[in-house]
Amino acid sequence: GHVGGQFWSVYIPADAPRAVEMTLEEIDIVRRFVAANPATFQLATTAADIRRIEKAGRIASLIGVEGGHQIDGRLSVLRQYRALGVAYMTLTHGKSLNWADSSTDAPRANGLSDFGRQVVAEMNRIGMIVDVSHVSDATMAAALVATKAPVIASHSSARAIADAPRNIPDDLLRAIGANGGVVMVNFYPSFLSAEWRAWDVARSAYAKSIGVPANVYGAKSPAPLVAWDAAHPEPQVTAATVADHVEHIAKIAGHDHVGIGGDFDGIQGTGPIGLKGVDGYPLLFAELARRGWSDGDLAKLSGSNVLRVMERVEAVAKGMAGMPPVDATDVGSR
Repeated sequence: GHVGGQFWSVYIPADAPRAVEMTLEEIDIVRRFVAANPATFQLATTAADIRRIEKAGRIASLIGVEGGHQIDGRLSVLRQYRALGVAYMTLTHGKSLNWADSSTDAPRANGLSDFGRQVVAEMNRIGMIVDVSHVSDATMAAALVATKAPVIASHSSARAIADAPRNIPDDLLRAIGANGGVVMVNFYPSFLSAEWRAWDVARSAYAKSIGVPANVYGAKSPAPLVAWDAAHPEPQVTAATVADHVEHIAKIAGHDHVGIGGDFDGIQGTGPIGLKGVDGYPLLFAELARRGWSDGDLAKLSGSNVLRVMERVEAVAKGMAGMPPVDATDVGSR
């Protein structure tokens, strides 16, 4: 797939106990894995690191914490994650917090609370990228107002094409473009295709009715689901489907504001045909080239847009270097 850099997602379920402890365990796993394979991987915390590591023929490895519940309402924890090399944090995952709302849960903060705005401000100060995937529309809009630096949506697609709450509507795509941020297209078929999403809803309902897990696909599915799949063929999602989302985001936000966020560790073994792993990336780039994308725009999509965001986040942090740490907590916010 010609991968030169990637984010390693450090994720703990939003309702799991000991979130900070388990997050530290996962950060340690990433760091040890990278250190054990120095010929292939090297830890990166800055845009300059990524360029240097890629030039040396290795894969730049960045860490992302995928949910604000993982700081347990403590900005001190946020700061320590950054010290350990965490490049971004997603403000929420699948559950709303006292200080920020999830797109897949009832609101509690109605955007961002005062503490939520302090989280964003402290992320700006320490040079951690604000990730707005998973958050509600109101929280996304509030984060864009609060931040002094560009944001990313690390794994989200276009709601105008596939009406999923995890996807981003056009008004917020425009706002992310105006902010200088990047929307990184997710490859989960449910976020790419309305037809696939409807098929999966029906499949999940059947699985629930017979008491088997629904989040297993293909040959590893429980036998009743294999039979159901045979009777209800899975709608095809292809590189062209992904390209439709890429092009829509580029049209609404601009070519400088779209990237790739495949979410391979979170899409449960599914994925577009030929794009179930990074080895399929050339299919997507070939499809976009057929549609007239220039080498320059493909380079932006492949990584230079995200590098630009990182450089701007670093510059904002440098400008805030004289500011003291924010001393605030919202303990019990999970």
